[in-house]
Amino acid sequence: MSDVWDELQWRGLVAQSTDEAALQEALRTGPLTYYVGFDPTAASLHVGHLVQVLTARRLQQAGHHPLILVGGATGLVGDPRPSAERTMNDPSVVAGWVTGLQGQIEPFLDFDGPAAATMVNNLDWTGPMSAIEFLRDVGKHFSVNRMLDREAVSKRLATTGISFTEFSYVLLQSNDFLQLHRRHGCALQLGGSDQWGNITAGCELVRRVDQQTVHALATPLLTKADGTKFGKTESGAVWLDPDLTSPYAFYQFWLNAEDAKVVDYLKAFSFRSREEIEELGRQVVENPRARAAQRALAHEVTALVHGEAASVAVEDASAALFGGSELDGIDERILRGALEELPTATPADRDVRLAQLFADTGLAPSLGGARRTIGEGGAYVNNTKLTDPEATLADVELLHGRYAVLRRGKKTLAAVALPLPQ
Repeated sequence: MSDVWDELQWRGLVAQSTDEAALQEALRTGPLTYYVGFDPTAASLHVGHLVQVLTARRLQQAGHHPLILVGGATGLVGDPRPSAERTMNDPSVVAGWVTGLQGQIEPFLDFDGPAAATMVNNLDWTGPMSAIEFLRDVGKHFSVNRMLDREAVSKRLATTGISFTEFSYVLLQSNDFLQLHRRHGCALQLGGSDQWGNITAGCELVRRVDQQTVHALATPLLTKADGTKFGKTESGAVWLDPDLTSPYAFYQFWLNAEDAKVVDYLKAFSFRSREEIEELGRQVVENPRARAAQRALAHEVTALVHGEAASVAVEDASAALFGGSELDGIDERILRGALEELPTATPADRDVRLAQLFADTGLAPSLGGARRTIGEGGAYVNNTKLTDPEATLADVELLHGRYAVLRRGKKTLAAVALPLPQ
């Protein structure tokens, strides 16, 4: 317990905290009960949420007790965004998302043993409250003037306006801290720095109502080297659900981490030691082309989220796609996830010429260009060199009966996928 604060600091996971000395002492003398909350505003968590999940895991490994809150009540309202109102989702949809998010988080924590985690849902205490109870017991302790000063609220008031529903969100989250303090002795809330106003409002509510001091800890919002938001790709958010972001695409996201940021990501998302991370940082400087740090990061985070077997499978698939091993040994789901990241042709039947498919997928600028690439020995289908410019897809043994991998040279890939049988 005595080392966890220093560990969090070294890993860059402390952006803000209430009374630092008091929080350090509470962590040192623990065990401390803490909570981190997730609102079910989508069917899956994304990689940005992993910072909170893994920080909760680090605190548990140090002997502290986590409460994992998936907000069945707050998810019905939505934390105000700076841009516009959130969509109000049907309660049955939100309830399903609560169950799904709980299932995603559970594997990261221990729910048995001396520091056992507990899963909680704020609908359990918010749902039974009447409007009068909520206004008298919670709303009475909030100044509208201070609520108007909150950044998300002030931005909305200056642009699109804000509903009373979203304006009141801070009261709901603050009441969560009060209820968890009373029910479980919770003394610390963990969250992202964008939640700092909500978190500290909860601390203040506990102080006002129960005359108790509790703590807050905010982790930084990670960014890319250019300062833009971390966790987004051209196709959107990087989800933890393998049906929304395939394990292959998930692995590639981490593999593509910028040299300038990969050590920061290793500190936040990896459980490697300081010595291991510093050595990987040295390799980034001395031999960046080897991408040893990115490979270590991609393997570990993919294994954490999808399992060691999936991490190994996507590494094998990546090697096979570029000719390093046989393609026919790749699991169909992993192969499909990999090919979804490539330009893809979907011919209606197998009579189409392969040269035409090279042109259709952009591997060659035209049919004539594709013929030239084949004649020069630079065209491959399923890692076999293509020598006949008149060959058709019918001449190829398709992977899993549907797929073919096209390659020009060593590194430029595309895919062919036949339609599913009717």
